[in-house]
Amino acid sequence: MPQFSPLASSIPAPGIEYADETFHVTSTILSALAISIFVLGFSIGPLVFSPLSEIYGRQPILNCANFFFTVFQIGCALSPNMASLIVFRLLAGIGGSACLTIGGGIISDLFPLQQRGKANAMFTLGPLFGPVVGPLIGGFIAQRAGWRWVFWVLLIACGVVSVINIVTGRETNPSVLLRRKTRRLQREQERPDLRSVYELKDETASPFFLIIQSINRPVRMLARSPILFFLALYLSFVFGLLYLLFTTITSLFINDYGWPIELCGLAYLGIGLGFMLGITVVAKTSDKTVIHLTKANQGVFEPEMRLASCLYFALFIPISFFWYGWSADKHVHWIVPIIGLLPFGFGMMGIYAPIQTYFIDVSGQYAASAVAGLTAMRCLFGAFLPLAGPSMYDRLGLGWGNSLLGFVALGLTPVPALIYRYGGALRRKHPIKLG
Repeated sequence: MPQFSPLASSIPAPGIEYADETFHVTSTILSALAISIFVLGFSIGPLVFSPLSEIYGRQPILNCANFFFTVFQIGCALSPNMASLIVFRLLAGIGGSACLTIGGGIISDLFPLQQRGKANAMFTLGPLFGPVVGPLIGGFIAQRAGWRWVFWVLLIACGVVSVINIVTGRETNPSVLLRRKTRRLQREQERPDLRSVYELKDETASPFFLIIQSINRPVRMLARSPILFFLALYLSFVFGLLYLLFTTITSLFINDYGWPIELCGLAYLGIGLGFMLGITVVAKTSDKTVIHLTKANQGVFEPEMRLASCLYFALFIPISFFWYGWSADKHVHWIVPIIGLLPFGFGMMGIYAPIQTYFIDVSGQYAASAVAGLTAMRCLFGAFLPLAGPSMYDRLGLGWGNSLLGFVALGLTPVPALIYRYGGALRRKHPIKLG
């Protein structure tokens, strides 16, 4: 499901013009909102689903959220107007967000520190590669079968995956597993006084208090930790740039290069190839780098070691905006702007995976809440930053508009390097309290 949910965020993009014709919509902002509102749902759902998964378990919450994500595709397919399409897209996004953040908790449950880098790199391939594959598939479906069939195809695919997950999925949350074992021993040994170590911590708290405390934990995490806040802010800006690029690619290759709508999704393959190269490098080097730095630090692991390579990857992001922006502005051969998108995908994968792994490392049993806070912030940027795209590019053009974004991205590249250098001391001075 982590592949289908992000894919659903962008799969309607090539066919949104057909929906505009059906609903007689002329506003480009409204059309962009129909796409980006799904990502806004990604910022709402994690604040509830992830903390609840730390109380009731990963699988029950994940299965319920997947069910709602799947069912709301029916509402999107049958929408009678643009307003209802936007509402159902928001609701589907809320349901589809659970797999993205609970997945971080599952990685924390299953993998030791020495293996999390590679595991998280593989996991992030879905959230990043899905939005790239979406337009490629959506263009063909919208052109051949109509824009409504985009959502019917999603319904079928997600329904099958949800059923498989219900049948084969297993609980991984250690506190929930230990609680279940305690309940079983209470019955078998007739010892109602038995308690798990997790229950001993919270035995004086009411269930209502525990739920409220868990739900606001992701917000408290970002509010109380300047390290996590600035890392989340930086990654959120880069994530917003990804969806801002999406607002230009389809129109550029249809209007300026004359591509048919079913082929315009191929233009996203530049970013996709960058993601593939990025994940290959990150998966092979992340854990090895941490092990090497840990040995050099007299065997002491520091979570900031995850960020060692981020500065190098971050430099690729502004390169893409200058390359893609000016080649598109000057109408250079279509292959040039597509290749220009490759460094962005490479650089984004190189900062996304280490930063998310850092959040998992510093949060322990509350990894799902930590990733929820990160996801909520980055998806807010992903939802609203693209809305500024049409007016910005109308005023500045693709050349200077993308150059502006490139200069901002260049100015922010030192953020992960500074936290790598000084974050450990700051974290020890101001411990992250998530309980």
